[in-house]
Amino acid sequence: MARSFQFSSWIDAPVSKVFAFHEHPDALERLTPPGQKLEILERTNGIQPGSRVVLRGSLGPMTMEWHARHTIYEEDSLFVDEQEKGPFKQWTHRHEFEREGRGTRLTDSIEYSMKGGPLLEFLGGWFVNYQLRKMFRWRHKVTKAFCEKA
Repeated sequence: MARSFQFSSWIDAPVSKVFAFHEHPDALERLTPPGQKLEILERTNGIQPGSRVVLRGSLGPMTMEWHARHTIYEEDSLFVDEQEKGPFKQWTHRHEFEREGRGTRLTDSIEYSMKGGPLLEFLGGWFVNYQLRKMFRWRHKVTKAFCEKA
């Protein structure tokens, strides 16, 4: 059973600036919430299709690796990454950028399904969405602060 998550915010900066922030080589480090253990083991070609990132992180006492590949790139509009190997059965993350008024609407949409079947999906899905909401609140706050600087 696939689950979905979406987080959206408005940023008082042009789409090109908000998109460029995500293309910066250290964007992932900037967007990682404080206290979250995340190690980048491999990174190639930014966010272009075919580029990869391999991460090692922890959730409580568990350590896991996450392999993701970027699959779609539309400058100043959209990029998509998909899990190749990791804690989820399936994971697709769309980063969408849309001009709204004088600024940008940034929307992160995630479609995922969990390993372990329907019972784990039912019991753990609320926790995953809670963690995602917490993480994307932080990410959008950091993006907003950076992009709205003069």
